[in-house]
Amino acid sequence: MTNIVTLKPSPPLRLYSAQVCPFAHRVRLALLEKQLPFERTEIDLDAMPAEFTKISPYNKVPLLQHGDITVWESNIILQYLDEAFAQPALLPADAGGRARARLWMDYADNQFLPWFYKLLLEQDRAKQSELAQQLTQVLRHMNDAGLGHTAAYWLGQELSLVDLAFYPFLERFTVLQHYRGYRIADDCTHLNQWLQRMRERPSVRDSGESADYYISRYAGYAAGNPRSDTPKQAGQA
Repeated sequence: MTNIVTLKPSPPLRLYSAQVCPFAHRVRLALLEKQLPFERTEIDLDAMPAEFTKISPYNKVPLLQHGDITVWESNIILQYLDEAFAQPALLPADAGGRARARLWMDYADNQFLPWFYKLLLEQDRAKQSELAQQLTQVLRHMNDAGLGHTAAYWLGQELSLVDLAFYPFLERFTVLQHYRGYRIADDCTHLNQWLQRMRERPSVRDSGESADYYISRYAGYAAGNPRSDTPKQAGQA
């Protein structure tokens, strides 16, 4: 068993976040898993302060400051944290394993997320049914190709950045169930087991929210009026 000593980063880490944002949720999970103390600034996505818009190129969360280094885009922040703070490692040590991890992180953003947002934003019931079928096919691929093995997590027995890239959106599937009547198929056995395993992690318990929280915050999305352009952009991918 590896003993991890938590040291305060020097210079300190400062995260600009929003509790509702799944992309920022990724970064909070990584910081908690690495046991890294950080200063958190909660951003009101409907009224962003001037301090934030001056440093954020896209006016989006998450954004991480580490001394004179500023990093944005959630998957880039995840990789920065893993390189800057080596233990516990959240990427494989070998080049092939790292490539596999990055391919799945890319899949999360460019193949999985678009269907999540398309179904959530779509107002036409017939189109919702078609999108639900497409999303189910994506989830079955994740179940079979990503988790169809005997290991506990996406890349093996240890948690990785891939798990953190996918999980926040799957936590928010309660929104799809409430507004679209969508549930993860029962035959996605590996995916459902992985979800339960993730929910038991302290980092997830400490960073997540209740179903009621998400249902309330995503009402506008389900009505076709998202709070930002990100869902629409992702849904066009």
